Amino acid sequence: MAELRKIIHVDMDAFYASVEQRDFPELRDRPVAVGGSSKRGVVSAASYEARAFGVRSAMSSAVAARKCPGLIFVPARFEVYRTVSRQIREIFKRYTAAIEPLSLDEAYLDVTNSLVTGISATEIARRIRSEIREETQLTASAGVSYNKFLAKVGSDYQKPDGLTVIRPRDALAFIAALPVEKFHGVGPVTARRMHEQGIRTGADLRQFDEDELVARFGKAGRYYHRVSRGLDDRPVSVRRGRKSLGAERTFETNLTEPDAMMERLERIADTVAQRMQDAQLAAQTVTLKIKTADFQISTRQTSLSHLVHDREDILEVVDLLLRHAPSPPTKPVRLLGISMSHLRSLADGLPPEQLRLDLDA
Repeated sequence: MAELRKIIHVDMDAFYASVEQRDFPELRDRPVAVGGSSKRGVVSAASYEARAFGVRSAMSSAVAARKCPGLIFVPARFEVYRTVSRQIREIFKRYTAAIEPLSLDEAYLDVTNSLVTGISATEIARRIRSEIREETQLTASAGVSYNKFLAKVGSDYQKPDGLTVIRPRDALAFIAALPVEKFHGVGPVTARRMHEQGIRTGADLRQFDEDELVARFGKAGRYYHRVSRGLDDRPVSVRRGRKSLGAERTFETNLTEPDAMMERLERIADTVAQRMQDAQLAAQTVTLKIKTADFQISTRQTSLSHLVHDREDILEVVDLLLRHAPSPPTKPVRLLGISMSHLRSLADGLPPEQLRLDLDA
């Protein structure tokens, strides 16, 4: 029998917002949103104090402000976040060379053959979290298990500042009780579809064979079938594949109304979703491209806490970007495009990884 792997997923807690609260003491214990503004734009990240009011990343800033009247908006400082991310990466390197960064604030580590011998994967996770706290004054959550899916689920299970260990003997029971919206790879739209079909937990998913799940949810059904049974053999790897996928259209008549733009974007989303399905890919980042009648080009981009790959999920994000980030275009539009990036393979049963929003309008 092959040796069971020892995988750790480390995820910083409300990373961008926590860095801001660390660097600016007046923000500590206050509801903070990074990015956007109180009137327009999109929330990039939210502190846990803001999340308690229902504020989430990729939410319209206007909606966020209504949900949390005392919300404090601060501009993103990506160079600072990158510097802290590099500092955290150096901590990882003390324990393993097998590191797969997913974004600035999270990574997979394979510690099956750790650089530090004689200690368990759980102890390595404890030490990493302790060293991050000591050296950056930030907290991280970690999941430890025998594959990437379970390690990722574990890191999210007891956030913030949590450590969850899912041992092989406990995995099937753990997954059976897990709500489908906690499955990485199940976005809000798909979760609603599952709920409508009476599928609410891993145990419910496990009642269906692979063909039934593919019939209901497309190629992603293969992923749901495998992970509901605790199966995920993807290696921890730093290899990078295709970077983006998309489609765009130039119109014979310029568009002036957001509803007309969304009608055209629906057709573009159909094309993008089909290409995603054909390539068996899902994405964390969605970019809306807008070219106005005077040939000025702008992009609006958001990275989500879940993967998107089907038409409904893509359109939900694009509608937000068109109308709220920062506002509908004020000039006539001659071209619209949708592109997907930070791609992950559904053919491998790959779960989504958490990223944050990076808006360029």
